Amino acid sequence: MYLFTSEVVSPGHPDKCADIIADSIVDRLIMGDAKSRVASEVFVAGKHVIIGGEVTSKSKLTTGDYTQIVRDALVQIGYDGNPYFTREECLHPEDVQVQVLLNAQSPDINQGVDQADGETGAGDQGIMFGYADCETANYMPSAITYARMLMEAVYAYAKANPSQLGVDIKTQVTMDYGTKSNFDACKPQRIHTIVVSAPCVATMGIDEVRQLIQKLIDEAGLPKELYNKEACIIHINPTGKYVSHSSLHDSGLTGRKLIVDSFGGYAPIGGGAQSSKDYTKVDRSGLYAARYIAKNLVAAGLAKKAVVQISYAIGVARPTSVAVDTHGTVVKGLDDDQLSAFVMEHFPLTPNWITKTFGLDRPSKETFLYADVAARGQVGQSDYPWERLDQIELFKTLLSR
Repeated sequence: MYLFTSEVVSPGHPDKCADIIADSIVDRLIMGDAKSRVASEVFVAGKHVIIGGEVTSKSKLTTGDYTQIVRDALVQIGYDGNPYFTREECLHPEDVQVQVLLNAQSPDINQGVDQADGETGAGDQGIMFGYADCETANYMPSAITYARMLMEAVYAYAKANPSQLGVDIKTQVTMDYGTKSNFDACKPQRIHTIVVSAPCVATMGIDEVRQLIQKLIDEAGLPKELYNKEACIIHINPTGKYVSHSSLHDSGLTGRKLIVDSFGGYAPIGGGAQSSKDYTKVDRSGLYAARYIAKNLVAAGLAKKAVVQISYAIGVARPTSVAVDTHGTVVKGLDDDQLSAFVMEHFPLTPNWITKTFGLDRPSKETFLYADVAARGQVGQSDYPWERLDQIELFKTLLSR
């Protein structure tokens, strides 16, 4: 056996609640003023939500506005006053107390970001990593892909059936590659272990919960060639009955689920989180660009897997470095040096270019919402603008050189 594991949490996990609230604020401010500069961290503990950080925007929000954003986000997540969970077992939105501790962004930062020639400098220094491989149809690693499938199935059921399950859910999938060489070649052999933890109402017994979730696992759409129920180790609520949940029983903070949000541990992660930040913050936009490049490169057939690293200096538009690492899977006749040089030649990767390419200054229900991205994961969802496969032909030109 050669095993690799990834975990996922639902939007109802307190850390994800913090991310979703923070990005609901980003959406509201940018939709009101496309040039808003936002870095608003959120801390959720018990019935308290604290919003702190920096905001510079023509969209002027009151404490009442922020409180409504918080409550609306919680209701959308599924903390909507569910009568089947008591106020001691689960957070109810009307009980939430919001404290707002926001300051204006430093003018020293702003002078480097908004430049006189119309260019936008990077909102911070830092490193970002994008990744793709050929293990699944969406060029994401298998363990996190299937963990997400399970989470989405259980979460959807919980929202539709509040008389049975709560929305604070965790899933985990372990893939067996058989050998390290299969892992390197992106050839998973089977799903080895599944873990699902989900809260239930007090009137349900643990056996009933386990039977219900087992049915949801079986119907989640896992690949038949990889999922054999009889051979798979399955842990459902392994500690037993789980009723009390939400931030009443586990605090939440923005930026604590970086691996869940990205590639499930299959690749390095950058130095900063995405949620809570506007598009000039390259922790956010740089990840999207790096994933876009890696995905198109692998989809073009140049490698089985690729890591793309980008780095920036604060106030400087062009990246300080770009590097491609295919872990030895690049096709014959090419090497990682050529791929790195090709990316630097053909992709400007300035904040302005990234923003325009993906429409990051125009979140909407018709395109994408940052709060939805916070809920579903920063990468790997085919409807995100940075998941488009529109550079495949460009990358294929390398094969004819």
